[in-house]
Amino acid sequence: MFFIILFSVLLLIPNGHTNEAMWGQNGHRIVGDIAANYLTPEAREAVDSILGPTSMAIASTWMDRIKSDPAYDHTHDWHWVTIPNNKTYAETEKNPNGDLINSLRTIIHELKSQSLSAEEETKKLKMLIHLMGDIHQPLHVGNGKDRGGNETKVEWFYDESNLHRVWDTEMIDDTKLSYTEFSTAINHPTEEQINKWQDSKVIDWARESKQLRDQVYDLPEDHQIGYEYQYKNRDLLDRRLLKAGVRLAGVLNEIYG
Repeated sequence: MFFIILFSVLLLIPNGHTNEAMWGQNGHRIVGDIAANYLTPEAREAVDSILGPTSMAIASTWMDRIKSDPAYDHTHDWHWVTIPNNKTYAETEKNPNGDLINSLRTIIHELKSQSLSAEEETKKLKMLIHLMGDIHQPLHVGNGKDRGGNETKVEWFYDESNLHRVWDTEMIDDTKLSYTEFSTAINHPTEEQINKWQDSKVIDWARESKQLRDQVYDLPEDHQIGYEYQYKNRDLLDRRLLKAGVRLAGVLNEIYG
């Protein structure tokens, strides 16, 4: 019976990734917290009206919490997309269950249409906040070889881990900062950067993540990583979180501004 259950669980794991949440809770909260600083007054009023007393930072993790609800099983594959190194997204065979690029495009279109019920709008807004974080995590745009870094085993400061977990949680949590302290520390874009980052589309964000994979996978032969890997990738980590927040605000300003 145990092996039957185990086999059934494995069948639920998609080819490209597991159903774990990239960035982890603090990563998503950082994105939501940064975005709140760049909303127009109109967009802020709309978002506050939709979310009620829940901040964007807290709403950012809702899409992970609902994974245990069978009613949302159809959204599991929305958190990631596979684009092999030698292909563009247009050239890939699309996941029939949906993917990160398609789901973001669809949700943005639905929110712009202003045709959703109040309940659906709340859900779709929370999904947008979460998925904007996901697409800026380089391992969310997977190469199709190692389940988004989960099968690339590493030792992180001599503890067994994997590349997914390092980028998901460990590099962020090792700073010992709260999500508000982290967002305050990195939230210093110039006006030129804000305008440039917001003048982009979903496919551009995915393409950026794909292009960053070489740096993410630049590991020593023994896969023992720690201070040096952290030092080489900290600026990249900070920049992806910051870009996600600034761009999320740009999208919300388009929808509600």
